[in-house]
Amino acid sequence: MPAVIVRTADRTDLVPVVARWLWEEFSRQSGRPLERVHERIAASTATCGPPQTFVLLVDDRPIGTASLVDHDLDTRPDLTPWLAGGFVVPEARGRGHAARLIGAVEAAGRAAAIPSLWLYTRAAERIYARAGWRTVEYFDHRDRICALMRRELVAC
Repeated sequence: MPAVIVRTADRTDLVPVVARWLWEEFSRQSGRPLERVHERIAASTATCGPPQTFVLLVDDRPIGTASLVDHDLDTRPDLTPWLAGGFVVPEARGRGHAARLIGAVEAAGRAAAIPSLWLYTRAAERIYARAGWRTVEYFDHRDRICALMRRELVAC
């Protein structure tokens, strides 16, 4: 089962699929329109640094995504850049696909000489911790506890 990671900038046909996943998983409940999520993914066209969106294909079928973005948490504009929108379709979870996507975003960060990345998560803290991310703090976001995590990319 060959797996490959592509950028939505190179495979624009994947933008609607990724936008729908992210809208259903993260944005619908907050009232953000699907069109706004679609626009954000379609604009992920940087060749170096943010914004970039990656899609994992298995047998040419999209099964997951993650992005490198400038900002992902309105309450923390001081932190940048971010790994955002990490998602793997439920039927493909537990097979290491999230780690591949995390690695793609980290590699893009390293290629852009970014020293560290941020993310926040409600439910995937263990996945990111296994990939080398460390929890910095816990905070309340939309009435749920989230972990703010950081990953050092460049040795000081």
